[in-house]
Amino acid sequence: MNSILKTYFPVADMIAGTFGNSCEVVVHDLSKPESSVVHVANGSVTGRQVGQSFDHLVRQVLLNKNFKDDKVTNYLFESSDGKKVKSSSALIRDEAGEVIGMLCINCDLTACQVMQAQLQSFLCTGQAEPEAEKDVDQDVMAVIDELILKIIGTADVKNMTRKKSVEIVRFMDEKGIFLVKGAIDKVAALMGVSRVTIYSYLDEAKGRR
Repeated sequence: MNSILKTYFPVADMIAGTFGNSCEVVVHDLSKPESSVVHVANGSVTGRQVGQSFDHLVRQVLLNKNFKDDKVTNYLFESSDGKKVKSSSALIRDEAGEVIGMLCINCDLTACQVMQAQLQSFLCTGQAEPEAEKDVDQDVMAVIDELILKIIGTADVKNMTRKKSVEIVRFMDEKGIFLVKGAIDKVAALMGVSRVTIYSYLDEAKGRR
């Protein structure tokens, strides 16, 4: 074994020790392809053992479109027991520039995938931001109608100033009233104006005029 490869053994141990049991680091001696593995730090991720051969050097390292400057990072593969593993590999060269080995970091994504699923489940609110008018059932519509009446209140709609009308429409819009199908028509009827006028109030309330 080239002595240069041995200098990577403590590096492998350090990386594995830093990132814990989900991280495995392997040093390969590529002068012995059939038994290239010469050092393993935490072999519990893929079950790597000294004396085994390389698996991913050609397909996922050398032929990877992202392989550059003797390395490729964050490619994925599945271990023999079904684990999803994120891996990064770098070639090791001697003083003459000849490739003599490879350093591989393998990270088990199982725990991360479980946490991701839990976070997604926790963050799911079961609702989406409304994007358009929605149909609602009669009971809900009755509540919406009551809200519209209360918002308009006892205002003298026939003599109401445009400023006051815009304020009322702005408030309804902020509260989501107009997301309900038919609400604009009902508000227009109660305020004694046309549907087009309500839209003009909305434009003004949103600063579009």
